[in-house]
Amino acid sequence: MTVRNLQYLFKPKSIAVIGASDIPGSLGAVLMDNLLKGGFSGSIMPVNPRHRVIKGVETFHDIAALPAPPDLAVIATPPQKVPELAAELGKQGTRAAVVITAGFNTTSDKGRQLRQALLDAARPHLLRVIGPNCLGVMAPFVGLNASFAHLNPAAGGIAFIAQSGAIVTSMLDWAVAQKVGFSHIISLGDMLDVDFGDLLDYLATDRQTTAILLYIEAVTHARKFMSAARAASRMKPVIVVKAGRHVEGARAAASHTGALAGADNVYDAAFHRAGMLRVLSLQELFDAVETLAMGYRPKNDRLSIVTNGGGMGVLATDALMDHGGRLAELSPDSIKRLNAVLPPTWSHANPVDIIGDAPGGRYRDAMNALADDPNVDATLVLNCPTAMASSAEAARSVVAALATYRKHTVLTSWVGEGTAREARVFFAINRIPSFETPEQAVRAFMYLVNYRRSQNLLMETPPSIPEAFDPDLTRARAVLSKVLADGRAWLTEPEAKEVIAAYRIPTIATRVAKGPAKAAELAAEIGGPVALKILSPDISHKSDVGGVMLDLAGPTAVREAARSMLDRIRGFKPDVRIEGFSVQPMVRRPGAYELIAGAMEDRQFGPVILFGQGGTAVERINDDALGLPPLNMPLAHEIITNTRVYQLLKGYRDRPAVNLHAIALTLMKVAQLVSDFAEITELDINPLLADEFGVLALDARIRVSATTHSAAERLAIMSYPKELEAMVSLNGKDLLVRPIRPEDEPALQAAVGKLTPQEIRLRFFASIKALTHATAARFTQLDYDREMALVLTTPGTTHQTEILGIAQLNADPDIQRAEYAVFVRHDMQGKGVATLLTRRLFAYARSRGIQEIYADIVRENTLMLEFADDLGFTRAEAPGERDVVHVTLRL
Repeated sequence: MTVRNLQYLFKPKSIAVIGASDIPGSLGAVLMDNLLKGGFSGSIMPVNPRHRVIKGVETFHDIAALPAPPDLAVIATPPQKVPELAAELGKQGTRAAVVITAGFNTTSDKGRQLRQALLDAARPHLLRVIGPNCLGVMAPFVGLNASFAHLNPAAGGIAFIAQSGAIVTSMLDWAVAQKVGFSHIISLGDMLDVDFGDLLDYLATDRQTTAILLYIEAVTHARKFMSAARAASRMKPVIVVKAGRHVEGARAAASHTGALAGADNVYDAAFHRAGMLRVLSLQELFDAVETLAMGYRPKNDRLSIVTNGGGMGVLATDALMDHGGRLAELSPDSIKRLNAVLPPTWSHANPVDIIGDAPGGRYRDAMNALADDPNVDATLVLNCPTAMASSAEAARSVVAALATYRKHTVLTSWVGEGTAREARVFFAINRIPSFETPEQAVRAFMYLVNYRRSQNLLMETPPSIPEAFDPDLTRARAVLSKVLADGRAWLTEPEAKEVIAAYRIPTIATRVAKGPAKAAELAAEIGGPVALKILSPDISHKSDVGGVMLDLAGPTAVREAARSMLDRIRGFKPDVRIEGFSVQPMVRRPGAYELIAGAMEDRQFGPVILFGQGGTAVERINDDALGLPPLNMPLAHEIITNTRVYQLLKGYRDRPAVNLHAIALTLMKVAQLVSDFAEITELDINPLLADEFGVLALDARIRVSATTHSAAERLAIMSYPKELEAMVSLNGKDLLVRPIRPEDEPALQAAVGKLTPQEIRLRFFASIKALTHATAARFTQLDYDREMALVLTTPGTTHQTEILGIAQLNADPDIQRAEYAVFVRHDMQGKGVATLLTRRLFAYARSRGIQEIYADIVRENTLMLEFADDLGFTRAEAPGERDVVHVTLRL
């Protein structure tokens, strides 16, 4: 379940408090006090068999005695009673419950039994449960405070969700002092039912919520979380603090990839992929939301600084460099304008030091010049108190300057306390971010930068893949099946290379020799220096024994080296199994970089892709970046740019840049491989040589494990459903029906461009000349777990084909209902395109369990209404929309 019945949690008309009390200081008494003082206008019904009246409110003996089923129940009773109470509430018609009670932990048999009993009691009735072991929920706009928090929050635009009740009360303490308001405050506790994914889906469309803050200890249902987070992040800022950043979750990993990809790094990659902004502390959480809520969105990271104190400018510059920003290089025109309005002793560079005696007008003049500079993305204005000028006057001048340049991003830091307080209040009233220190202000600016980068990544249109990529699944499956049938966990090096070669990753052919003599023969056939490695299922590839490739020339040297390796290993471990030796040509590519590309299985998010600097010291270098599959070219390039080695890969001095497209394509292929085969749990390509000519895998290791799960099930983000592709014959032409891809954006815009103005108005409910990038991206960059669009195209690669028609479904988070839309290119209408696409799309909807399809059709669109009639849709009046007909179809 996801958003179903959550409205009863946050907008109830009646509340029952089971375990209410009159005893001062008791949990039941605090819950009643908070509900009564919160201003809730609905009925509050205490339940307690030992009281007739609690807090002046009529009290009921039990649930059966209630005059009507409550929308929401707040339960604070001993844990063993909770499942029975939940079952009774569900039968009565209650659809939401907040279980304050603890005792449902997973560390004891009793706790686990109680958890299951509560789930079994709630689910048949669709009773949604917050908790157990939680502080409660608050929705200030409706006066709801169903919690035992010590303060009552004000209403505002921020929704705050946390697993920890202590974090919630700490946040409340800070927010009340800062006069920060909330739309919702939700303590999730043990997350037995309602979790982060559910609430992100609910709050994404909540009109009173302008930003969502999360305090996360762990995520459940990774795919649901990622779908909800990606959807919410497209609509409003989602900012997250993740606790437990330094958990050493990968110490026991058996590969370089597994050792490098710690649990927190995976969360970081997931948050980034979802377009969320991650911060490291609660203070940073509110600094970030305060800045993002102002609506500023700088185009890039070039910051100008205006200050009346040189030292403050230096501190701000240092902080900017520490956080990866750039100091803007002022244009000649800006320097000229500043020379005209500032004293001769000004700094003549950025930071713009306007001198300690600067009156308000000097601030205004400096800001005007910088706001017009094309090299400046944002301005930080600093003020330290002096006896020569008024800090309050300077603040008023900043506000006045912004009246003309409202779209220019400005942050402020008035340093100090007494003299700065008035200015900060004035900035807050005028919705200008203000911070106590320059370092905080710079950090907030970088929140804006990083948030915009993540949003751009969500909306970026991938270019066409630079080469045809058609993996040989049969070849790869044969190797993996044989290894699993043999009962082995690790593929030999030749087997691993055969699998990655099946995915068109360039590698060196490796041959297997059964003994030293055969190894010498193979070396003679190769006719040059060879790399020799022993093959043994009993020896870790990390071990010094047998784990080093020897660079040898000539059969004699190879034979003697092989014998020496056997003697050394048998002396170290007499019963070791030896399968032979791998022999391959020794590759010498002067100037090539040694990189690592790999994948590992995360228990929460499934396969994770890793890239970084490789070689024998890979774990000591610790230069890597992660990403979640599936990948396209922009996402793969993003992973590459998040490593330190990227600065070298771009080329420097007399060294040419490496072929970054080849590296990105390799990451895409690795992502596709682990997306196709659920049996692969770890994969290393190390070293992956890279230079200006391309890439070459010198070594590969793959670990496998038998599984009953499909490859698609374990992905946190559903990959492109290739199984829906089909060739069809229409009017004598062979055409392709397939799911839409992000790379289809240009073709989609071209197809819309061929519609008549009237067709565009009827389809999009507006008169537009062309789809904007943002709109086209939403049509093409789908979450295949919730959305599907089938296109009819001519056969060929994505970037070379035309879109003739498209039919789309957008399902609700419960995958129960879906909105339907279809359009066909003008010259293809009347040829059965809409019928073909729609019938295939509806068959897919049935396979996903979708029960109802609906659409809103402009009344004058008679052709579409007749088409809906033919499909079996039922017409109804759209509420409040005289010109729109609402049609529905039960599947």
